[in-house]
Amino acid sequence: MAKNSSNVSLFMTRTSLEIGQNRRVTTFKERIKADISEAMKARDELRLSTLRMVLSAIQNAEVAGDEAIVLSDDQALAVLRAEAKKRAESAQIYADAGRTDAATKERAECAVIEAYLPAAMSDDDVAKIVAEEVANAAAAGATGGKAMGAVVKAVRERVGSGADGQKIAALVKSALG
Repeated sequence: MAKNSSNVSLFMTRTSLEIGQNRRVTTFKERIKADISEAMKARDELRLSTLRMVLSAIQNAEVAGDEAIVLSDDQALAVLRAEAKKRAESAQIYADAGRTDAATKERAECAVIEAYLPAAMSDDDVAKIVAEEVANAAAAGATGGKAMGAVVKAVRERVGSGADGQKIAALVKSALG
């Protein structure tokens, strides 16, 4: 038994050394794992539980289909956006129900998740891109509701992960009239 426990501690030591601050993290999932280790060392329970939940959501997404895949960083960020959105919606529901303690916890988890997301574009920047793409569609002869799909697609390509899809669709709809 003693021999087995020393092997475990040796493994844990090696793992700790590999994940240390000098190691270069290459994927988003590895960054989450490294940050989980740091949260454990710092005894930051909120961050630790939130990051474990995020890692679990990423792993669930990887095995969700017919066969297991490894998510790209963009796909993992999409999972994080969905988790942040869930937390924000839950916080609002809790706040409306008068459960301020649960709403505060959800907001704190959302803040931890949002620290990993790229900065969102401002509404003005997105509106400028929408206006440009509406003008491009009009120049190509597409106007009104018929141009909606093409304009939304073009805006999403330009904006990338910098804006929420619902926000884009609402701006395009209002711009097209």
